[in-house]
Amino acid sequence: MSDETSDFPPKTRASSSAKSQRIEEYASAFSEFPVLETRVLSVLRSLPAEVFADFAADSTFAMRLEDYQPGKGSKMFMPLPSSGCEVSRCVVLRKKLDRAPEDFALYIIAHELAHAFLRNGGWGEITDKEEAADALALSWGYPKAKLRWF
Repeated sequence: MSDETSDFPPKTRASSSAKSQRIEEYASAFSEFPVLETRVLSVLRSLPAEVFADFAADSTFAMRLEDYQPGKGSKMFMPLPSSGCEVSRCVVLRKKLDRAPEDFALYIIAHELAHAFLRNGGWGEITDKEEAADALALSWGYPKAKLRWF
């Protein structure tokens, strides 16, 4: 189909392609755990455009798999804050979210992304950072789910 007859202008297709590529990059950190990777992809794809744009514009934003080893602890490498930024943002998820009930795992992923978007702060009138992340995740369609097993 030529650009003249397509439903979307070329710029929109290109930016959509760039967004898809960035989403795949973020989710690739979880490729060892296919269910978790699929869940991360699902939440990232559902984020409001302005939220995803904020992450994509931040060179310090990253998503990582927790590297905990019993008896050794964990280590994690994350980007340093860039010039003019006070913090870098990194969402760290545990591999057991691969086995968790889906509603719980999706909520946790959205909740942690909400923390990153809010830079671990409040949201509107909500000053408690946990309540703010819960409320923002809910506004994205991810209600707080109770843990049924883990």
